[in-house]
Amino acid sequence: MQRRLTTRQALEMILSEVNPCGSDGEDIELQPDSDSDLSDLSSDEETAPQPKKRARLGTDLTETAKDGTVWREEQVGTRLPFTPIKAYAADGEPMAKARKSISSRLQSFLCFITLDMLHSIQEWTIQHAQETEHVHWFMALPELMAFIAIVILRGLTKVPSLRDCWSANLGNPHIIGTMPRNRFQDIMRHLRFDDRSTRSDRAKTDKFAAISSVWGSFVTNCITSYNPGLHITVDEQLFPSKTRCCFLQYIATKPDKFGIKFWVACDLKSKYICNVLPYLGKDPSRPSGERLSENVVMRLMEPFLDKGRNVTTDNFFTSLSLAHKLLSRKTTILGTVNKIRREIPQSARHTDRNEFTTQVFSTTAATLTAYAPKRKKTVYILSSMHSVIQTDNTTKRKPNTVTLYNTTKCGCDGPDGAGVHCPHRDTALASCRVL
Repeated sequence: MQRRLTTRQALEMILSEVNPCGSDGEDIELQPDSDSDLSDLSSDEETAPQPKKRARLGTDLTETAKDGTVWREEQVGTRLPFTPIKAYAADGEPMAKARKSISSRLQSFLCFITLDMLHSIQEWTIQHAQETEHVHWFMALPELMAFIAIVILRGLTKVPSLRDCWSANLGNPHIIGTMPRNRFQDIMRHLRFDDRSTRSDRAKTDKFAAISSVWGSFVTNCITSYNPGLHITVDEQLFPSKTRCCFLQYIATKPDKFGIKFWVACDLKSKYICNVLPYLGKDPSRPSGERLSENVVMRLMEPFLDKGRNVTTDNFFTSLSLAHKLLSRKTTILGTVNKIRREIPQSARHTDRNEFTTQVFSTTAATLTAYAPKRKKTVYILSSMHSVIQTDNTTKRKPNTVTLYNTTKCGCDGPDGAGVHCPHRDTALASCRVL
């Protein structure tokens, strides 16, 4: 029986019998007959296919989401291949003009609700009262300011009903000493902010016509009176109301289920309302194809873009396309993101994670952190301000993106589903009732 030779032995035997000088000048090429013979090659020959293996390994680390976004899985603590924009360095502070004009609490109030605005409210309120009640009805300007003061004070002191503000047991002595209850209710009944005779024409193009003039002045004063710091939080607020209007909202998850919804941008440290927009239903001026959430954030942040600020949002607003829009205006985003969005990679969506584990992905100028605060629950944080995602040394091993989000979210829902109450809300609610 003839002994079968290995590929190596066969090659050596052929090479020993070949005379290089006897060929016709052609090179001799020897190739193995099958892939199974590769195991018998020398160690130098075995290393040849390795570059392909490295290429396949690199490809395995990338993943394309449903919308075409290419993500790369990264190790925690690795510096990612992009440089964040230079962050805004100054703290929030009043504008120079506002700081110069404020010498008392009254002057501070007049920065937002000016004398011109008060005169307009006085004029239209008197007009309505004289047309509907008595021709000699009158309200002086100091009386209107006292009325507004009571409304703001009512927002800070909680009592069951309006009558209780003047009661002997629950009443506030400041309110009782400022204005009688009947006079307060009389002014409230006639309070107007526009010329009612022209409202129907203006309402054809402006759903907020009954208040838009005074409201626009108020928002402009908020923007021009204060320069916010690095972090601005964008959130929605439902201000309780059962007024009959076409844009009244019903949200079952809110404590007060009926109300007017506002989009609010506030400064993190001072809780100052930097900008605010009412939600009036479908906006015909919004570009076709643009998401409502992106439109809202860009409109709220417009006065504060191109400075290196960061905006914190919840999962209603946060998206990768919004992050790119903001980055084009030198502004970063930090926010929770819904895992069902098309830009989220499939491998990040599984929920069966071990407790306190972190998974990191990167794409063009943005990072995605998937963190499990408990088993079978995962929080997703999108950030365009972090080039390194690292965890702390505590038991929960929280990533720095989650820690910063918990600090800057203000009114947004956090990873644990709980909201943080902003102290400015009560005062803002009272002002909204006035306006």
